[in-house]
Amino acid sequence: MQGGGLMQPPEPLVLATRNAHKTREIRDMLGAAFEVSDANDHPDFPEIEETGSTFLENARLKALGISRRTGGWVLSDDSGLEVDALGGAPGVWSSSYGGVEGDHARNNARLLREMVGRADRSARFRCTMVLARDGVETANFTGTVEGRLLEEPEGDGGFGYDPLFVPDGYDSSFASLPAEVKNRLSHRARALERVVDYLRRTAVSGKDCG
Repeated sequence: MQGGGLMQPPEPLVLATRNAHKTREIRDMLGAAFEVSDANDHPDFPEIEETGSTFLENARLKALGISRRTGGWVLSDDSGLEVDALGGAPGVWSSSYGGVEGDHARNNARLLREMVGRADRSARFRCTMVLARDGVETANFTGTVEGRLLEEPEGDGGFGYDPLFVPDGYDSSFASLPAEVKNRLSHRARALERVVDYLRRTAVSGKDCG
C-alpha cells in the first residue's frame, strides 16, 4: 500500500491461534500489508476454551478473549470438515475427532472408518473468521469449499484432513496440490478475502470501522 509516494508500515494483526500451520497459511495470504503475529508470540495470552456449538461461536470466543488482552486488530477463526453422509460431522469437533486434540492421523483414521461403504462422499471445508478490536467484535466472515472424500490418503502437503479432501474441479487432494493453489481455493482463503477487503476499507485506508 502506498500513500503520498511513501510505503505505509504494515498494519499489526494478531491471530488468536497457536497453530503454526494456520498462521503461516494466513500470513502468506495477507502479504506485506499486515504484520502478523499469533498467540505463540504472546505467551501471556490465555488459553480460550472452545465451548461453542458452531464455528461462529468458537471464533467469537477466541477473538474477544484475546482482543481484551491486546490493542489493535485480532483475527480468529474456527474451521472444520462437514461430511454430508455423517450429518455434518466432524464439524466443530474436527480437530479432536479421533479422540486426541490435534492428532491428524487419528482424525483421518476415524473418518475413513466412518466412511466405509458409504456411496455419498461429498463434503466441504468451512471457515468462519471473526475480527475484533478492543474487546468488541467488528465483523465476521465465512468461506467454504466443496469437494469429495478419497478412500485413502493422498499427498504429503497441507495438514488436517487435506490428504483425504479433493476440491471440486480437481483430481488431486489438497495435500497433493501446490500450496499456492490450495491457498487460492481453500475455505480459509475465501473467508480471508472478505477479511482483507474489510481491513483495506477500514484499518489500512484509515476509515472508521463503524
